[in-house]
Amino acid sequence: MAKILILGAKGNLGQQLVKVFSPGNEVIAWDRGEIDITDRELILKKMADLRPELVINAAAYNAVDKCEADDGEYELAKKINIDGPKFLAEACRLGGATLIHYSTNYVFDGEKKGGYQETDQPKPANRYGKSKHHGEKRILELSGSGLKWYLIRTSKLFGPRAESEMAKQSFFDLMLELSRKQDRLEAVDEELSCFAYTPDLARATKELVDKNSGYGIYHITNSGACTWYEAALELFKLAGLNIKVLPIAGDRLIRPAKRPKYAVLLNTKRPPIRDYREALKEYLKKM
Repeated sequence: MAKILILGAKGNLGQQLVKVFSPGNEVIAWDRGEIDITDRELILKKMADLRPELVINAAAYNAVDKCEADDGEYELAKKINIDGPKFLAEACRLGGATLIHYSTNYVFDGEKKGGYQETDQPKPANRYGKSKHHGEKRILELSGSGLKWYLIRTSKLFGPRAESEMAKQSFFDLMLELSRKQDRLEAVDEELSCFAYTPDLARATKELVDKNSGYGIYHITNSGACTWYEAALELFKLAGLNIKVLPIAGDRLIRPAKRPKYAVLLNTKRPPIRDYREALKEYLKKM
């Protein structure tokens, strides 16, 4: 039985991590009320007292467009996405714990055709991506001084609703909500990337640990790259809803943050996960 600390435990991914890791382990599930990951001294103290063997950080700032504003949002993003991982990495190194941290396909600018491998050099196109990239760098900086770590890049999360009121609504949940009021919707037919079903991502994370996979960077999403438009078509087909979806260009929407046009994460280090359409079918049945 391992002692495992999960941060961001009430979020979309955090809740699934708690479910997956709880059997046979002592899981401590902390959210904003239990820990502030931007407070270095608090993290060092609480981690030293708790002495976990594994720390999984599912806490993040992910308001992509708000991050572009000059009203303090970017400063908040930097605290959560850069300082938080750095302080956790320091505490894990001191206590001998393994750290698992999640990052994003937005660390890439989307200019490379064919998808991004784990070894490709990040080049973010927006502030959110920059904050996540610098969070990655803080972990990598400690990798040569005894830190044991997994860095998992993923994209476009969807899954069971989170308990946290601050959790971001998934694309599929938003489309279903809009379909209750309209029978014609628009969706961007650009920005090719992959979805990640949170129960699948949580299970894949546990497999990394259970199989003693080598420390380093992993790309984990469901299979099946698609645009937002293509995903919306699939959603309404599987849900049996007669909703007309119109493809539009990304510049038709007011979005301050630049999106990568092609941000598919290539998984070259582990078995592929099922197609997102299979996961979406399961999700709709459970709703």
